[in-house]
Amino acid sequence: MTELHLWLRHETRTTERRTPVVPSDAARLVDAGVTLTVEDSPQRVHSIEAYEQAGCRVAEAASWASAPPETVVVGLKELPDEPAGLTHRHIFFGHAYKRQPGAEPLLRRFLAGGGALLDLEYLVDDEGRRLAAFGYWAGYLGAALAVLHHRGALKAPLHPTSKEELDAELVADEGELSALVIGALGRSGRGARAALGVAGAEPTCWDLAETRDLDRAALLEHELTVNTVLTTRPIPPFLTDKDLDEPGRRLRTLCDVTCDVGSPLNVLPVYDTTTDWTRPVRRLRERPALDLIAIDNLPSLLPLEASADFSAALLPRLLEFGAGGPWGRCLDRFHQACRELGLEEGEFHEV
Repeated sequence: MTELHLWLRHETRTTERRTPVVPSDAARLVDAGVTLTVEDSPQRVHSIEAYEQAGCRVAEAASWASAPPETVVVGLKELPDEPAGLTHRHIFFGHAYKRQPGAEPLLRRFLAGGGALLDLEYLVDDEGRRLAAFGYWAGYLGAALAVLHHRGALKAPLHPTSKEELDAELVADEGELSALVIGALGRSGRGARAALGVAGAEPTCWDLAETRDLDRAALLEHELTVNTVLTTRPIPPFLTDKDLDEPGRRLRTLCDVTCDVGSPLNVLPVYDTTTDWTRPVRRLRERPALDLIAIDNLPSLLPLEASADFSAALLPRLLEFGAGGPWGRCLDRFHQACRELGLEEGEFHEV
């Protein structure tokens, strides 16, 4: 453990305010003998001074490429386009194992440099359950934004807020709302249900039993639908373009928390690009109107709450970082993804 050097990088996406390790958990890592370097970041929800007080080293933003080769670089979202070869082990959400756009170039960068991707989406226990995730807050925010837009109260561009401020907007008395949550029993589904409850709605809840043979007509009868299902195998889509053209469709607001756009496993292949903080809503149909919300970093809108929950879940995994177990499975999944794309593997780090 005393040899582990973690490097918390600055996020290049300007709307990314979260951190995978909060200062209080950074202090616990340092106390356990981990060397933790934290890049300065003007947008991270916690100040660099808070990490300094926790005993962390400080580095300039985007300086991780020059870190010692044994360093493990920790982040959340996508890497910058350079360097072309990635020499380190990287922990982040790579979105590269289901043939998403940009997946192959990213994996080739790791192969070129001899590094490895330890994808947080595949950090799982022996039963395949994820060990650290932002799902609850993604679902909460997805449903909250959908409700506000449905009421005509969503203001763009979006800005980070607190749960108290967001809930104050949701509790407005706006009458009944016919809402559906797909994947209602998962982390994201529970978050979506909680937000809808704050808004005074009692959503219809679908999970595995209802999606095995999904009733599209029933789905289209709801005014607002929040999808939180992320599948790892091909299944029939929940909605198609033909469904959206049904003249009797009551569905007016669709929020896709999963944002699996571009993947052949996408259960909502009715749009081809995500929305963002500047333009959070896209109109899919005019008559009758149907609007889409598909933002792929929703929890960053509640950065304090989301970061605290995620860091608490990730901390014990970092404290036990090493070969085998969850991190070994991450590395195995990386090698498998490279083979599936027909890429040749060179020499890799062990975990």
